[in-house]
Amino acid sequence: MTTLTRIANLAWIAANSDGHKRYHAALADPEGTQRELLLGLVRRNAGTAFGKRYGFSAIHSVEEFQERVPLSIWDDVEPWVERIAAGEAGVLTKARVRVLELSSGSSAAAKRIPYTADLQRDIRHAVAPWICDAYQRRPWLTRGPGYWSITPPALEDARSQPAQTTSKIPIGFEEDGEYLGGFWKRLAGATLAVPGAIRLVRDIESFRYITLLFLLRRHDLTLISVWHPSFLTLLLGALPGFWEGLVRDVERGTLNPPAPLAPAARAALAKFLSPLPERAAAIRNLGPAAPGFLWPQMGLISCWGDAHAAIHLPELQRLFVGAEVQPKGLIATEAFVTIPYAGRHPLAIRSHFFEFLPDAGDGGDGLPRLAHELETGDVASVVVTTGGGLYRYRLQDRVAVDGFVGPTPSLRFLGKEGHVSDLRGEKLHESFVTGALARTFEGLHISPRFALLAPSDEPGPGYALYLEMPDPRPRCEEIAAALDAELAANPHYKLCISLGQLAPARIFLIEKDGVARYLTHRRQSRQGLGDVKPLALATETGWSRVFR
Repeated sequence: MTTLTRIANLAWIAANSDGHKRYHAALADPEGTQRELLLGLVRRNAGTAFGKRYGFSAIHSVEEFQERVPLSIWDDVEPWVERIAAGEAGVLTKARVRVLELSSGSSAAAKRIPYTADLQRDIRHAVAPWICDAYQRRPWLTRGPGYWSITPPALEDARSQPAQTTSKIPIGFEEDGEYLGGFWKRLAGATLAVPGAIRLVRDIESFRYITLLFLLRRHDLTLISVWHPSFLTLLLGALPGFWEGLVRDVERGTLNPPAPLAPAARAALAKFLSPLPERAAAIRNLGPAAPGFLWPQMGLISCWGDAHAAIHLPELQRLFVGAEVQPKGLIATEAFVTIPYAGRHPLAIRSHFFEFLPDAGDGGDGLPRLAHELETGDVASVVVTTGGGLYRYRLQDRVAVDGFVGPTPSLRFLGKEGHVSDLRGEKLHESFVTGALARTFEGLHISPRFALLAPSDEPGPGYALYLEMPDPRPRCEEIAAALDAELAANPHYKLCISLGQLAPARIFLIEKDGVARYLTHRRQSRQGLGDVKPLALATETGWSRVFR
């Protein structure tokens, strides 16, 4: 198996090598690369309904594009997508829309993002340098398979909603590999430890069981890629409860998940199984308490690591001592914004056209900036134009420039634009709260398993920190005082506290499963795990019911 996996890994790298070379060359000329990309996209789509409305045929420069096409949010895009869903061709793109992929913001209802062959190609333009850079810098990764998390079935699958079933365009890809397209999906699939057929499992506990089963079968697992780091900690947290059954299934080559499987799912998965008595004996001796020892060759874990997701990274490093945890960068259903490359997170400049709206009050003219105009320390909101038909679309993701790869900027995700809680005029912003929590925890030398600041459910306006700690007796009063001191760096919050408009911060202790309850609550709002951005701040109340 290891030899075959190595061959598959080398073939996967070779297939992406041209994309890697082109991206590396493009990094030296972000201005030219972005201009050529945009004008090519405009020419291809000049005959579409959108292109005719905004005069694409008369656009010959970036400046003309910006003058003719307005900035947009989802409310502006949705009527065009409704026309696509009704079966109309040539609405936003000349290329046929293959699927409408579901996405959401941190609180918004599901959005349907058009996916075309052009957009899939643009995604491959970002994946290629990411993959090649990862394996070239860590050649030992080729020795074993990787686990790239597959989106688990939602408890309430948005594809089954009546509003979605009226679409004449398929809703959502059958599996995550389809983002790349058929040939590329098959090639990538040959390097994976968990088969794509896991998508057929509808029960979430069975999904976790079967994923763990396939992972445990591979002693040579070298790479794990997930979205939110809590996806992995939740998965590994299920090991003790499933342990005896998992070991038996590894030993016998059988499949006995907690819930019955549909015949098609069982048949699709069973063909990958065979008895592995020696592997079963090895993992039985190790036990489930220290997962890192179950996969001794594990070297790289890729996941969200910016903004509030960073508080989960110490837990991953504790579970996999010696493995590198690599922040994934900023990736959304709509677009790849940055990728891990050369030790930074440069812009995916061969994938989409980018503009950046500077923060209000930064002293500038407020006009959108282009990639080559950014400077270190700039904070801005991302705007994308994509091969899927999004034009000057505001992702509402705030980023900071933390350096450069050549003249191409490297960006760090800060939080969602406009994600602000304002009970009494305090205007707490997501990115500010993220920093306040990080400084509080660092100053007290604590590593929470989960933390979320939200308006309190207790009488009287104020905020509660919903906190899960490994320490059975956390210093709640000390944590609350330290947090209030950090939040008071916001003068509006400090004034509200001093005037008694807001009560001091309270601590709500979560006994267990804080992350799982948070994700389940978001999924019930029709958000997939890949859509739930790591947020430090919630603007709505009711969280005590979620965590109690």
